Amino acid sequence: MQTGYYAATGGMVTQFNRMDTIASNLANANTTGFKRDQLIAGDFARLYKAAQDELPLANNTKEAAQYFNRSLARVPMIVDGYTDHTLGSMQKTDNTFDLALSKEGQFFAVKTPQGIRLTRDGSFTLNDEGKLVTKKGYEVLPSDYVQTQATITLNPQDETVTIDKNGQLATNLPGSNQMVAGKKIMVVEPQNVRMLIKEGENLYLPDPNDPLTPATQSGSVMQGFVEKSNVNTVNEMVALIEANRLVGMYQKAMDAQMNDMNNDAIQKIAGKN
Repeated sequence: MQTGYYAATGGMVTQFNRMDTIASNLANANTTGFKRDQLIAGDFARLYKAAQDELPLANNTKEAAQYFNRSLARVPMIVDGYTDHTLGSMQKTDNTFDLALSKEGQFFAVKTPQGIRLTRDGSFTLNDEGKLVTKKGYEVLPSDYVQTQATITLNPQDETVTIDKNGQLATNLPGSNQMVAGKKIMVVEPQNVRMLIKEGENLYLPDPNDPLTPATQSGSVMQGFVEKSNVNTVNEMVALIEANRLVGMYQKAMDAQMNDMNNDAIQKIAGKN
């Protein structure tokens, strides 16, 4: 296969992947707590340069690796991807069970049929049993869940429910203004957010090696607020237009490689004969 054509094909596939990621970001621009994804493009030469002393060659030497590295075509490809966990803007709702986290890298813990998952979406509500749940019906976990396996259950008749900056709930005694402390919402801060895996529905699968110890003083819970996505629609649209134009440029390069250059080569060879 011609190296130029192969490079152009790799570049086009890379831009298709970028467009898919950008489209996903734009589709979730209004999703509460959503974090945008970003891809990193590189090439084979860059990858092999990082490990050129450990290439699987018969004579695994530095000189052989350098020779092999120089012979590679610089084909664009996706070499890495990550989730941007920077904060989104805070939107005031005044809803009792709408919660936002004002610190980057912190998450609420919820119970799903597949196990414990993390989320930044604090649009909570009470179900028919009085349990604090997400919009999808997943139970919001208290800080002592590991020890007690309990849930956060409130009396729907409680007139006043307050949640402080550390996630501590308090409700009023019936017929009085006296507040009684209840469960505390579990807020965790993973050791490495890069190890979190997106699962859809604004949920993250935590690293199984991370104990996810609840924060005793998170200091970030904001009652009556939700965190909007950190997607900048203008920047994403600019990136989408750029990726689309690059696809067109790679298409022209492929046409030139396969049609113009090949036809020219065929005519020259035929002319010599």
